[in-house]
Amino acid sequence: MSWEPVIGIEVHVELKTNSKMFCGCRADFGAAPNTNICPVCLALPGALPVPNEQAIEWIVRIGLALNCTIAPESIFHRKNYFYADLPKNYQISQYDQPVCTTGHLDVDLDGETTRVAINRVHQEEDTGKSIHVGGGGRIHSAEATLLDFNRAGVPLVEIVSEPDIHSPAQARAYAQQLRSLVESLGVSDAKLEEGSMRFDANVSIRPTGDEELGAKVEVKNMNSFRSLERALAYEIDRQTEVRESGRRIPQETRHWDEAAGITQSMRSKEGSSDYRYFAEPDLVPIVISEERREEIRATLPELPHERIARYVESGLDPHAASVLVSGEMGLGALFEEAVQNGADPKQVANWLTGETTAYLRKRETTIERTALTAAHLVQMTGMLTEGRLSSSAAKDVLAGVLEGEGSPEDVAAARDLIQMSDTGAIESAVDSVLASNPDALEKLRGGDMKPFGFLVGQVMRATGGKADPKVVNEILRDRAAR
Repeated sequence: MSWEPVIGIEVHVELKTNSKMFCGCRADFGAAPNTNICPVCLALPGALPVPNEQAIEWIVRIGLALNCTIAPESIFHRKNYFYADLPKNYQISQYDQPVCTTGHLDVDLDGETTRVAINRVHQEEDTGKSIHVGGGGRIHSAEATLLDFNRAGVPLVEIVSEPDIHSPAQARAYAQQLRSLVESLGVSDAKLEEGSMRFDANVSIRPTGDEELGAKVEVKNMNSFRSLERALAYEIDRQTEVRESGRRIPQETRHWDEAAGITQSMRSKEGSSDYRYFAEPDLVPIVISEERREEIRATLPELPHERIARYVESGLDPHAASVLVSGEMGLGALFEEAVQNGADPKQVANWLTGETTAYLRKRETTIERTALTAAHLVQMTGMLTEGRLSSSAAKDVLAGVLEGEGSPEDVAAARDLIQMSDTGAIESAVDSVLASNPDALEKLRGGDMKPFGFLVGQVMRATGGKADPKVVNEILRDRAAR
């Protein structure tokens, strides 16, 4: 039987406001444990929440960018559940009246565009952080668990897609393009490695052609795009094996084990009734007027799909434009800065989406963790234009710059890669090669161009590969015409 995967993704985005969602505590990442806390975010008796206005404005920005309907009035609810890192024993969230509903994101993959519907975008507060000590950091095998409540109460936006995704690759593309959109809005740093953007996926399979959804499994702990794609691929294979063996798939939550490359059962999946939602009695409704909504809309920056269109209109290849804007490698800002400082757009795009991207993927890193700057790109492309670097030498120079060996000038000098463009020196080398190969020269003068490539190679060899091939070709053709 042929099976179709059905995937919906829940994305949690921490907003980079100065303070938390319902109190004045700092929302900084990396502070010493349990230093950014107060009676409100610890839910001590008598402490009352006050909403963060900036966070409300930013969720509206996200909703507008996702083509959502902005509710004129929405309310907060209490989502009741017990977990050690949830100090209130409930989370202030939203239920049936979220800020944003019914939007969409158009996802481009391999030349095809798929519209993924957005069910809702709602505002809530983050939980604290559990640190499992020993046992490889896993809760089931840990010797002890420590709690850091610095993150408790940080503004969190949850973006819930409809189950419109049907492959791990499509899920990865959706997540990458959503991250790029969030970054462009300036509302979050969206750093996966710091947990400021996190993915949960709801996965099921059904016989191809069926409309009815299968049993839904939630997969957690996917902290990179690679993890998301790998986890979904594994889970689809696992569910297929279960169904084809005649067994039932239970509705549950599973944990992705990155090291083992498998998902493992955590708990049975809760339904909304398990959370006993009720309206938050300490908060009034959020009212967003049409006038305020349009004021926020006017502040939206150039969005990723608009930037891609601009790049393509300026002459860039659509694939290169998509890579620059995707945000996965962090190349967009570097490209913009280099071009603003005079670098040729096509050259910069080719080096960033080609050699640089290959380098980053091989090392599973981002551009921010390398030494490459926009000034380096301006200098290197200038050296290429001036004929001081060959394309092959530029690859070595770029690798050296990425590794932190210095500027392109420094690396080229240290590796002896500066291209010989002095016409006199190249003419001398050409004449020397022709003197050693008189038969080849005679053939050229007789109209037989077969030895031409051989002679170019000999000149390049004689100059240690430093001669400008274009100049070598011109001089050889001149000698053949005499």
